[in-house]
Amino acid sequence: MDLTKVEKEIQQYWKDNKVNSFDKNNLKDKYYVLEMFSYPSGAKLHAGHWYNYAPSDSFARFKRMQGKNVFQPMGFDAFGLPAENYAIKTGIHPEDSTLKNIETMETQLQNIGAMFDWDYEIKTCLPDYYKWTQWMFLKLFEKGLAYRKEAPVNWCPSCNTVLANEQVLNGECERCGSSVIKKNLTQWFFKITEYADELLDKLDELDWPEKTKQMQRNWIGKSIGGEVEFSLENGESFRVFTTRADTLFGVSYVVLAPEHPLVDKITVKEHLDDVKNYKEMCLKTNEIDRLSTSREKTGVFTGSYAINPINNEKVPVWIADYVLYSYGTGAVMGVPSHDERDFAFANKYGLPITRVIEKASDDVDDSLPFISYGKLVNSGKFNGLHSEDAKNAILDKLNSINKGCKKVNYRLRDWLVSRQRYWGAPIPIIHCNHCGAVPVPYEDLPVKLPYNVEFKPDGKSPLTKCEEFINTSCPICGAKAKRDADTLDTFVCSSWYYLRYPDSKNDKEPFNSELINKILPVDKYIGGAEHACMHLLYARFFTKALRDMGYLNFDEPFKSLVHQGTILGTDGNKMSKSKGNVISPDIYVEKYGSDILRMYLMFGFSYIEGGPWSDNGIESINKYVDRLERILVNVFEKDNVNGNYGSNEQELDYVRHSSIKRITNDFEIFSFNTAIARIMEFTNALYKYDGLKDINVNFEKECAKDLLLLVAPIMPHFAEKLWQTYFKNGSIFNSNYPSYDESKTVRNTVEIAIQINSKIKGKINVPSNLTDDAIKEVALNDETVKALLDGKSVKKVIVIKGRLINFVI
Repeated sequence: MDLTKVEKEIQQYWKDNKVNSFDKNNLKDKYYVLEMFSYPSGAKLHAGHWYNYAPSDSFARFKRMQGKNVFQPMGFDAFGLPAENYAIKTGIHPEDSTLKNIETMETQLQNIGAMFDWDYEIKTCLPDYYKWTQWMFLKLFEKGLAYRKEAPVNWCPSCNTVLANEQVLNGECERCGSSVIKKNLTQWFFKITEYADELLDKLDELDWPEKTKQMQRNWIGKSIGGEVEFSLENGESFRVFTTRADTLFGVSYVVLAPEHPLVDKITVKEHLDDVKNYKEMCLKTNEIDRLSTSREKTGVFTGSYAINPINNEKVPVWIADYVLYSYGTGAVMGVPSHDERDFAFANKYGLPITRVIEKASDDVDDSLPFISYGKLVNSGKFNGLHSEDAKNAILDKLNSINKGCKKVNYRLRDWLVSRQRYWGAPIPIIHCNHCGAVPVPYEDLPVKLPYNVEFKPDGKSPLTKCEEFINTSCPICGAKAKRDADTLDTFVCSSWYYLRYPDSKNDKEPFNSELINKILPVDKYIGGAEHACMHLLYARFFTKALRDMGYLNFDEPFKSLVHQGTILGTDGNKMSKSKGNVISPDIYVEKYGSDILRMYLMFGFSYIEGGPWSDNGIESINKYVDRLERILVNVFEKDNVNGNYGSNEQELDYVRHSSIKRITNDFEIFSFNTAIARIMEFTNALYKYDGLKDINVNFEKECAKDLLLLVAPIMPHFAEKLWQTYFKNGSIFNSNYPSYDESKTVRNTVEIAIQINSKIKGKINVPSNLTDDAIKEVALNDETVKALLDGKSVKKVIVIKGRLINFVI
């Protein structure tokens, strides 16, 4: 079979007969399979994209053949830095390059032969989509979940834009690799922290990889403790969060973040130069480096002192780079006797160290810093209390004098969504000198992104230079006003796309709630693990916010999640054009056909692990498919002939049913490589028993038909062609996936070795359900065994069930 020709024919058949269409009128057995959609920032898909989409499509086909009404859409996450940077590099307008790339990728995706229902396609860069992204922003704004404030933000000097914390990897921009610096800018935020507890608590209910759930737990970072207020000599005050209020009597200094607004107010004259120089140095150091545990801690004394509220002692106020203003309160207390970092800092700068916790027992290391729990010492009236009891007692005391309280703190910060770039959804806010920040009326959406804009980055939002866009009037008072010049982070677009897909042509609302509440949540979501603390967290936030607004009746967007592994280049590195290791799937599709490439990807790698690309296996897959076709055609073209049901037929029936059982189980857990190995074993069994005298031809045809049905999700074009040739009753994907009889997944007989004095002399078949004594009896009465024993007396018989029987003579 020439798959390169057959695939075009079959794809046209699927299109003409709407084989892949989703039935909106039959939602009882709906099954929503969703792959994370593509970024059209480059011109073509590479093998890594195929690895996401082709095997997951096989899973979707498997579910369809199990009787599910599968909804599997596809679209493009078309806004954002990757597409814009590509446009800047090529000199082509982002809209033109993006839409052209989408056309190319649409063709490539269709060549996969996936059952995507293209009637539901979305492109986030088109007004019919981002109109509703803007609608989402306004709804969040109405509910107080979108707000604007000045804050120190991550700034990429190369991309000339703000980055969310999640887009900074090891202190570098995840897009271009440049070192990220800090800037103070007025930005828009989404109040994701409002849902911190629920985002954390609901993780336990999700069928997600445990590693991904743990990453989200760590990112949310819930800490139970308290806030303590320190007063300054100039009348100002600040608070610190601590989980160890029991160590408050051991505080010998406090530290403010260099960016803290109090620093300039409290720094005394003789320390001004030191503080100024230190602050400038910190601006050039990224947050990851500042928080690194291996980095030596540095700091500068401000010259001021704060009052410890529990004992009224004065302690020096320092600034240090290991404290970040964007985390917690931007201030920490130093307890060098019971914290390693504080101990190192105190030793370096000669600060006092006061022990306030005794060791719990003699077998505990007593050296400082003593990081444990025990009885308090040097702690006034709290002496003798155990640490756990002292925490509450001290916080209760501080609360009674309005100097502290119990508090839950989170590492999670609100989501910064402003971007000083062109290629994104405009933020639907108008700034009026009289009325402030005014939302664009819903009836005026979308706020369209203008085409004629100088989009090359210069550190300012490109839309500020577009007079026709930026100048407008206030919807409230009618005065001259300015549109917001920033665009939304592309992750805003992808935080709700799964809701738009089933109702993608709706021009009256983002989606019909009644419909969406029947189709959602997504049953199986497939995509990269790199999105654990960005897209997946943001999508969960959107779902919960829309639920609370009354649009959704479910809590979580994705019931079950699978991460595909990464296909690396032949050099073992992640595929990248700059590294020259990108593997194009097109050349393999043109030579072998997409089915061969799909089977190779599914068989050659563990789906959740991936691995480096190699050409070595694809030719072997091609040869196997030729062999598979030969046996299927041979069996299907036989005349119907009845035979006697015998042991060979029983054995083939065992292979048939056990294969179906194991392949079905493998597909459920995305273990495609083992499923294909079992299909190959089934193929070998058909060859082994083909044409034997006690094989009923009709039975053999049933086995071959089941094998073809098992192959169908993996090689859809190949299977569809043979199905139409020999069965002629519609698409194979309207047929049922093979089922198995549990009783036939256990062999009726088993072959065991015959040993004489521990040396193998032969083999016999015995019923698989016999006891050891029964096996002895059967063996002793077997003519083969009698001949081997040759009348010699047997001293001992050893049976290892299912494997061998040893006669000691």
